Amino acid sequence: MNPHHAKVSVVVIGYDDAAHVADAVRSALAQGPAVREVIAVDDRSTDGSAALLDALADAEPRLTVIHRPANSGGCGSPRNDGIDAATAPYVMFLDSDDVLPRGAVDALLGAAGEHEVQVAAGLCVRRELPSGREVPWERELYARPALISHPARRLRLAHDTLCVNKLYRTDFLREHGIRFPEGHYPYEDFVFTARVLAAAPRIALIPDTVYIWHVRRTADHLSISLDRAGISNWRARTEANQAAYETLLGAGEKQLAWAVHAKFLDHELRMYTRELELRTPEYRTAWWDLTRAYLSRFDAADFTVDPAAPGRLVARVLLSAPTPRDLPRLKELAARPARLLPPYARASDGTPVWSSDLPQVTLDHFLDRPAHLLPAAVDAELRPRAWGTRLRLRLHELYGRMAEAGPAAVDVEFAHREEGRVGLSGTASLVADRYGDTWSAEIPVELSALGAGTWDLRLVVLFHDGTSREVSAHARGGPGLLSRRAVPDVHHGVLLVQPYRTHAGALGLRTASGWRGMTEVLSRRLRRLLH
Repeated sequence: MNPHHAKVSVVVIGYDDAAHVADAVRSALAQGPAVREVIAVDDRSTDGSAALLDALADAEPRLTVIHRPANSGGCGSPRNDGIDAATAPYVMFLDSDDVLPRGAVDALLGAAGEHEVQVAAGLCVRRELPSGREVPWERELYARPALISHPARRLRLAHDTLCVNKLYRTDFLREHGIRFPEGHYPYEDFVFTARVLAAAPRIALIPDTVYIWHVRRTADHLSISLDRAGISNWRARTEANQAAYETLLGAGEKQLAWAVHAKFLDHELRMYTRELELRTPEYRTAWWDLTRAYLSRFDAADFTVDPAAPGRLVARVLLSAPTPRDLPRLKELAARPARLLPPYARASDGTPVWSSDLPQVTLDHFLDRPAHLLPAAVDAELRPRAWGTRLRLRLHELYGRMAEAGPAAVDVEFAHREEGRVGLSGTASLVADRYGDTWSAEIPVELSALGAGTWDLRLVVLFHDGTSREVSAHARGGPGLLSRRAVPDVHHGVLLVQPYRTHAGALGLRTASGWRGMTEVLSRRLRRLLH
């Protein structure tokens, strides 16, 4: 008998997702004989999902449908129903709008059986729809196979809060009473993951892709992780993080608890800080107050360990300022990679500080940090012209550290946002200005080589000491420099070009090829204006 035969229960949860739930269920059934059963838990849908699942179950004996009597308001209760109903030695979870790639269950089950672990985990990729662009989740954690004898030996595990890219021994979950928070509890997987880690399982990591997370940014109903416009989302996120922290701390896992706080500073805090300028003044005030209150619960060591890390610096500014301030500069610092824009103030004793208004936020750690790890700031200006487009770059000094490393040149490339391919690349020398405060470079850009699409500008500053620093460019200028222009194009007749500023303040580029492309862009713009 196949050693993988009928070993896994796959729990699929859904609510009002008739458009996708069948694909999710079929992807689980397609895993083959390793799947003993697929348990579809319908959370009292009103769009026909329940009848659709029942019809699928009539034709598939491995599919069981559980109909909840009332909507739970969250993902935790349906998943708990699935844990209770599972009859196989292993269980895994699948959301109704995602899919399992072929071979996912066999890969996880093989690792779990070979190493006799309670948890096996693999790579999840976020697939942007409709483009199909895929971005790996926690790529470095799953770069190679690994056997973790105790979660504290790999603190990065606290950063992977997904429950869906993992296979769990069913008896392990039941023996330790590991369940999801019930009812309406956004970010329930943060708490579930902490409960799993607190039980100290042996964990096998594999580099195989085992889960496809579909990202639909234009959906009528955004997922919890995308629906960040309301303050309730941020409140739920901080509460789930705190619950995860307390769970691990209560289990005596201090290092893992610390890792939860580190993840919050490096990931959540930076992500929401980048979006602050998009929100209303009322949201910003509420967010600022809530975040300060949450950060005040952290230990001092959470900020002093690697104080130059961008998330920790953002937190220190927040704690030092009682009301929202310096939002454009904080947004740039929260970018990936981080950019610390001028001015670069010093205290009366010469100590580098955040600003003259917040001298208590010291930056003296920048004086010892390697130059290739500093939040270097580069301004970028792109002026599309019929007679030749040029990209102008300016690198700022940072408390003398740039000059110390000796900026020599900058590698430039425009990468397609959806496809990832490089459309243009080149290298330009960096020349110091007469005062030694900035270094400038200029490089021609052959726009006709790009074609249509959205393009990200990527830069790598090369230093004379042999080091380099990946940076992103701060989009310089107002509407005049970031306006749409039509330029002649030998391949398509005309190219519509618009430099723009991303949410993180970086310079991006949108292009539309030919008269048809230009007409489509102008039509979309007109529809937005009329709407």
